[in-house]
Amino acid sequence: MSRQQSNRLAKAIITIVSAMVIIPIVFVILFVVYNGIGALSWEFLTAPPTNGMREGGIGPALLGTVILTFVVAIVAMPFGIAAAIYLAEYAKDNRLTRWVRLAIVNLAGIPSVVYGLFGLGVFVLFLGFGTSIIAGGLTLGLMTLPVVISTSEEAILAVPQHFRTVSLSLGATKWQTIRHQVLPHALPGILTGVILGLGRAAGETAPILFTVAAFYLPELPKSIFDQTMALPYHLYVISTQVPGMPLTIQYGTALVLLLIVLSFTLIATLVRTNMRRRREW
Repeated sequence: MSRQQSNRLAKAIITIVSAMVIIPIVFVILFVVYNGIGALSWEFLTAPPTNGMREGGIGPALLGTVILTFVVAIVAMPFGIAAAIYLAEYAKDNRLTRWVRLAIVNLAGIPSVVYGLFGLGVFVLFLGFGTSIIAGGLTLGLMTLPVVISTSEEAILAVPQHFRTVSLSLGATKWQTIRHQVLPHALPGILTGVILGLGRAAGETAPILFTVAAFYLPELPKSIFDQTMALPYHLYVISTQVPGMPLTIQYGTALVLLLIVLSFTLIATLVRTNMRRRREW
């Protein structure tokens, strides 16, 4: 077989495998959009559920998801980026740091239900937060941290070394070099990791099931120590626990959750593309 024939065969195989992955995903998205688009309205997005959740909207659940995502951002962004800076710029390359990096990678692959049980044991019971927004936000924040640390460290290490060398040779301190030379150039990758981590947190069900989510709340939360409804758990409830639930509301809720997660991915892609166009290296 000639080289050109090998290239054509490899291209055909890759195309077929890609289509086998992409087509089912597109079909699922179109199916949810087709069945749920009829439920979308301003009232559906803002009104609370009524009549045993068989009517009304998803306002409290949508607001709860936004609040939880905001808490996750407060928890994951500063600690995750700070840990990435330390590992990439300050930590020595020894056995300890290699074990730490391996642990971070393994933590990123742990099932979310394990984080939920950890949050239940530590934040809900041991620290006495109860089932609350703060307990759920901290649990989701811990779940998101490994992703933020890994992506941020990779983005920092991708900045060319000569940027650091030139800055240090001109008299800048190590922190000044990191702040003014490394971080601005690593920002696209850091933001991409953070946004994708937030998108994952917004769509998780297991951690909030143990720490924050309520079956139904007629009132909005008044503090971070209150329970709240959340879209992933609300979708689970109306799909499995409420008899006679209209399919339109189920698919409408699923569509809103899908759009939230996809919007995070789209925002991450746009931010990364826009910043890379401005990059000078």
